[in-house]
Amino acid sequence: MTSTLDVILLLLVVSVVAVMGFGKLKLPGELAYLAVGALLGPAALNLIPDEEGARGLAEFGVVFLMFTIGLEFSLPRLLSMKRVVFGLGALQVGASIALTLLIGHFAGVPTGSALVLGGALAMSSTALLSKLLIDRLELDAAHGRMVMGVLLFQDLAVVPFLVLIPALSEPPEQQLRVLALAAVKAALLLAVVLYLGQRIFARWFLLVARRRSSQLFMLNVLLVTLGLAWLTAKVGLSMALGAFVAGMLISETEYRYRVEEHIKPFRDVLLGLFLVTVGMFLDVRVILAHLPVVLGLLVLLMVAKFAVVAAACRIFGATAGNSVRTGLWLCAGGEFGFVLLSQMAAYKLSSPEHIQVAAATLILSLVLAPLLVVASDRIVLRFVASEWLLRSMELTRVAAQSLGTERHVIICGYGRTGQLLARFFEQENLSSVALDLDPDRVREAAVAGETVVYGDAARRETLIAAGLMRASAVVISYADVASACRVIDAVRGARPDLPVVVRATEESQLERLSQEGAAAVVTDIFESGITLASHTMALVGVPLSRVVRRTRDIRNQRYALMRGFFHGLSDAADNPDAQLERLRSVVLESGALGLGKSIAELESEAPGVRVSAVRRHGIRGVNPERELCFEDGDVVVLRGVPAALAAAEDRLLQGW
Repeated sequence: MTSTLDVILLLLVVSVVAVMGFGKLKLPGELAYLAVGALLGPAALNLIPDEEGARGLAEFGVVFLMFTIGLEFSLPRLLSMKRVVFGLGALQVGASIALTLLIGHFAGVPTGSALVLGGALAMSSTALLSKLLIDRLELDAAHGRMVMGVLLFQDLAVVPFLVLIPALSEPPEQQLRVLALAAVKAALLLAVVLYLGQRIFARWFLLVARRRSSQLFMLNVLLVTLGLAWLTAKVGLSMALGAFVAGMLISETEYRYRVEEHIKPFRDVLLGLFLVTVGMFLDVRVILAHLPVVLGLLVLLMVAKFAVVAAACRIFGATAGNSVRTGLWLCAGGEFGFVLLSQMAAYKLSSPEHIQVAAATLILSLVLAPLLVVASDRIVLRFVASEWLLRSMELTRVAAQSLGTERHVIICGYGRTGQLLARFFEQENLSSVALDLDPDRVREAAVAGETVVYGDAARRETLIAAGLMRASAVVISYADVASACRVIDAVRGARPDLPVVVRATEESQLERLSQEGAAAVVTDIFESGITLASHTMALVGVPLSRVVRRTRDIRNQRYALMRGFFHGLSDAADNPDAQLERLRSVVLESGALGLGKSIAELESEAPGVRVSAVRRHGIRGVNPERELCFEDGDVVVLRGVPAALAAAEDRLLQGW
């Protein structure tokens, strides 16, 4: 007999292995959970016998998922995006359902089943697509805003379906009465809870927060979530509806973000369990028997959703390129589709074979979704002629901003850090050109007279238009490793001698960014620690000269390549350009007379200069061995005062 502990351990082991394996293949974790359920379920290995018990526990996954959706329900946010959410989103979901009803009518599918099936197929993956938008820094792009607006409406559209599905399970002659009764119940419950709930919740959470106990706060969140879910279940509505209302009420309090952090582990684990149970009712034999139908429905789903989304975007004034791009992002299915399919199975609104086919279609579409997102730009450029014109206009605007600049700094990202950098450079009479993907920020900064332009710094052509070939340095001011690596690669391909300074959040990111070719990596945690320590030492009476010297020494140890920038900061100098050490990158091309010489030979012949790093074949070595000999194509980073640097560069290029 299999115990509960055996089942839990089995699920944990297989799920960990599956998520790791799917991650290696760059596939979403949701698919891993579905695969685990299909493998361990009754249709395959049959290692989880109590399917009903697992389904009951998995319902809590849907409850917490709807709770987090309620937390994200912000009335000001909805009003600010009302045209996209309630216009574009409603048109996409409505047209998708109408198209499914039309096809279902000719295929002989009952109207109720076709209605819910249309809702399931209309959904896209909020978890997957929002993560991809963040990773690709496209959240603030035009298509990113449309994608998020449609996803937000899709999440909200699940709520009426949760009320509708139980009513559709009743006999036809009672459906209208049951549906009307459910609607009245939902309306009364929402009215009472929303009217009284905001006052009660604000005071209750304040009372709990004053106890300053994380355990008590967590227990309170669980009580509120499950309490309202229980209340809606008692009046004949869905538990998920009550959880959504609870999240919506908390979203209006100042405890929203704290609640999100506390609930996230429960939501992710239980949502994974829910997806495992969805996978459990997948029968591979049934799917294989209907494989032509599955593949046909997959093509029909993705083509139809793409056409609906692209047409809706054009109706709402989007460009052809952004319409096609948004259609490619949203044409696949999502996790809420599985929620509705599981409800259809629970209330027996359709035959098991039909649900199997629909679930298999959604799974295959989720596999294709990341691939379509990655290829979306190439597809748009290939098939949308106007996109080339818009891209060239964008590059023209970038080039116009950088026109006439020499030895300037290209700032990638114009958030708070990027703006601070630009002001520092302006005070030193050092020109800069900033690139950013937030159109509102770019517009406001440009009106104020700042040199910032809309453009993707990860694209080589954008960097070239920003004057990469004339620039003196590139600074990546945002902390995103994947995007920073793309920028570094683009810079290295065009200007291997150009230093790239990168911001990072964690120490663990330093090695990867350095290997990619960053000249310097500045980590937020390290610099925050130094600043806190220096302020504290000054306030407790440590002499200022010693504080500056100590922080300088720590930075010298941490940033080997940046020593020239930190040396002598506590010394007054009339001519700092002649006194402070600087860095200089020298590219050794064929014919340079320093080829074959060692680092030790150069440093002995050029006193006052040290080789900080050598970049060879794209790999950067900091503080290389003194016996290392220079080869063709090396980028040698020298540190010293300007006069000594000039002498060392002459020796490397023109000989001893």
